[in-house]
Amino acid sequence: MVVRPSPLRSFESATRLTFWKHSPRLQTNQSRRNAATSNPNSPSARKKSSWLQVTIVTIVAGGIGAYIRYRERDLSPTLNPLTFTKYELISKTPISSTCSIFTLRPVRQGNNYEVYQEAWSKGLWSVQFKQPQLQVGRDYTPLPPIREDELSIDEAIKDGDNLQFLIRREPGGEVSGYLHALQPGAILELRGPQVEYELLEDVHEILFVAGGTGIAPALQAAYTIFYDRQPRDTRVHVLWANRRREDCRGGRSDFAATTPGNRWPRFFTSPAGQTQDQRPSDEPQNFTVSQLEELKVQSGGRFSVDYFVDEEGTLIEKESILRFTNQSGKGLADGHLNRKLILISGPDGFISYLAGPKMWRDGAEAQGPLQGLLKQLDLKDWAVWKL
Repeated sequence: MVVRPSPLRSFESATRLTFWKHSPRLQTNQSRRNAATSNPNSPSARKKSSWLQVTIVTIVAGGIGAYIRYRERDLSPTLNPLTFTKYELISKTPISSTCSIFTLRPVRQGNNYEVYQEAWSKGLWSVQFKQPQLQVGRDYTPLPPIREDELSIDEAIKDGDNLQFLIRREPGGEVSGYLHALQPGAILELRGPQVEYELLEDVHEILFVAGGTGIAPALQAAYTIFYDRQPRDTRVHVLWANRRREDCRGGRSDFAATTPGNRWPRFFTSPAGQTQDQRPSDEPQNFTVSQLEELKVQSGGRFSVDYFVDEEGTLIEKESILRFTNQSGKGLADGHLNRKLILISGPDGFISYLAGPKMWRDGAEAQGPLQGLLKQLDLKDWAVWKL
């Protein structure tokens, strides 16, 4: 198919061509303009190019400056749950082959101490770490501010604005792998606090069952009760399970725990068996164990811990739980109902075996029905919460 020009278009083209041929002055002026445009070294071309470069650089610089100012406004110096706050990694102290204590402080001064104090007064709380390359985040639980002198931190930077975290490097963990690759001086972005569970004043007995780094919320609970609040008769007992002894090095159970005939699932079991307290009494304590020991002293005998280690064949079973729950008080305490609480923290499989899995409902994580070992025990008057 051949597209033919319309008669009007042909007439206009012919008219322009005739005018062009009979206008030598116009041809000369046009030729000069073409020559000036086609010559990149002409003064006008150089001037136009320089002006264009300056304009582009100015626009780009202005855009970058505006973005930086926006980011600076967006990053609050005070920890808050809406925007991210910059923190500097002060130290990273290994306590086992897979776990380290991370100490961070805010890059800019803010009202962080007041924010922390309010969170501690409520109970269990966490903050979210951002992984900037993948734009993902993960929540970690701050450790209570006790026994900080045992970490490799300069005295000049020990203050109330610091936060400490027990973080395990998980195989394939996007956030934990990123964090463990950082060196002191690195800048991280955090937001929070997020209150995970509020410890009410009327709770008088707490059994905390923790797996691995799930010990951090247990430390928080004990700190809130025995440090932050007025002394009272609340009792707290912790059952702490680990895969390896190095994760709880130096820890000695307050009640002897022997290997039962029943077994955990594979994530916390071992075929070998022995009594836990058959260890040298002079074994040095790692940082987490020393925090637990300090809390025992502060509690005045109302805080106790039992340790269970896979590689030693010791594990949590029904008798471990009943030993504490059967000794619980009954009726009223100081004229108030004696509320009793079981808190569970650890890997998903650990929580599922003890109390059933958590569930997603309407886009949010929910507790789900009580199942597992605790349902079998059918403990009366004990509330259960999965962290």
